[in-house]
Amino acid sequence: MSNRAAFFLEPSLLKSARAGEHNFIARVAGVLDQAGFSVNFHPEDALGSDRDARALVHMAPPTPGGLTFRRVYQYPFWQIETTAERWHWHTAKSAFSPETVPEPEAKRFFNFWRKRMFPEAPTQTGNGLVYIPLQGKLTQRRSFQSCSPIEMIEHVLDRAPDKRIVAALHPKEDYSKADLEALEKLEARFPLLTLTTGGMEHLLPDCDYVVTMNSAAGFFGYFFEKPCILFGDIDFHHIALGATPGDLSAFDKIESHVPDYAGYVWWFWQDQSINAGHPSAQAKIAARLARFGWPIP
Repeated sequence: MSNRAAFFLEPSLLKSARAGEHNFIARVAGVLDQAGFSVNFHPEDALGSDRDARALVHMAPPTPGGLTFRRVYQYPFWQIETTAERWHWHTAKSAFSPETVPEPEAKRFFNFWRKRMFPEAPTQTGNGLVYIPLQGKLTQRRSFQSCSPIEMIEHVLDRAPDKRIVAALHPKEDYSKADLEALEKLEARFPLLTLTTGGMEHLLPDCDYVVTMNSAAGFFGYFFEKPCILFGDIDFHHIALGATPGDLSAFDKIESHVPDYAGYVWWFWQDQSINAGHPSAQAKIAARLARFGWPIP
């Protein structure tokens, strides 16, 4: 394969990349240019048309020999991988060791990003509710899930019978009639269950803990020191408690679960991810490309 690289991007990203206005893509292109690559930008539907170029795609499965890049929940944090499935990423398979985290730096980092992302939110309240951020396909169990999202809600209702429970639909998901009917039936049966749409910024400070398949809201809950129960696979699982229909012991442990939130956020973003706004970005990008066999000196 020649020393040619090609980005295949959706229209808005393609426009900013060609104009040199996308910080992360510009940094990747700069690393490739310094390594002797010619770099081109193409529409995403042209993927596969340039067989001699090493391909880089955004949030999609790459072609053989190519790579995908994806934001790690918040700008300017990114990752470069061989798969778009976060639960198969290197970070997901790595061990988090709190004792290796520089504590003062981690606390500064944690406080900075909490204030930047949630400037108006209280640091922590908690009003006795369980927050369930939902994603899509509520009546189906997908490969990365231990049960369907509807079944997950039923498990929460069973294990937290005295708590208010808020199940929040994702504002950008298109739910089927069957999904909505299943939710409405649960709401009619359980007076303490409330359905809503969105509202993460308000629900995270108010909740006692988060239960989700693998919604990013579980990760953002760490900024409010809210413990999380996961019914699915994801990359930020290290300080969460896992649950399956066959093992719901996480609900017995959740009230006393107090992990190192600041240390974890620093490790997850600053150590494991590529911070495109940090001086380390170029070296980290080069290391990721070289890790996957690209000829980067």
